[in-house]
Amino acid sequence: MNRRFELIALLGTSLCLAACTGSLFQSKAAPPTIYVLSAAPGAADAAAEIPVDLAILKPRVHSGLETDRIAVLYPDRRLDYFADARWSGTLGEVLQDMAVQEFHRHAHLRTVSGDASVFASAYWLEMEVADFQAEYTPAGGPPIVNVHVLARIGSSADRSILGRFEAQVRQPAAENRLTAIVDAYARAADAAFVEIAARADDILARRSEAR
Repeated sequence: MNRRFELIALLGTSLCLAACTGSLFQSKAAPPTIYVLSAAPGAADAAAEIPVDLAILKPRVHSGLETDRIAVLYPDRRLDYFADARWSGTLGEVLQDMAVQEFHRHAHLRTVSGDASVFASAYWLEMEVADFQAEYTPAGGPPIVNVHVLARIGSSADRSILGRFEAQVRQPAAENRLTAIVDAYARAADAAFVEIAARADDILARRSEAR
């Protein structure tokens, strides 16, 4: 074999080995762990129904948080994400689903649904997620999960704003382990949405009585 064809054969063998090796490594890579956020279990609140239909719009999420990755903020204000861990969808989608669940449990409205039915609902709830990250402090130890949601509720008929409010919950993780940190996320988000549901319930109950 002359030198030119020998070199081509060697290159072809090297490329084949590289491709096969890469495929093997990819097949052995562990998939990320998927975490789900949902309303805490428990019976729905029993109270008189408010004859109002509400659409919960997909939340607007601040930059760096609108992803399926689980955010962590370090003392130097560096935003990063926990490795090999994901939410079950992008944060806006996950929190919209969770908010609808919380309203079904804790509000007393006739219907509550996602934004697909916004034009069929007389009222809408819009949320902005300002904070949704686990924060480490210079003192060390487990992080504190910071959930901060701004909300406003309005009428679909004329787009008027009926009320503005917010909920902020800071929930320390019990341990510096991902499962404990995700549990703190779940507790903080649950408390925030329970508060938002109560505020929206009160506004819409007064609106219904006034009509």
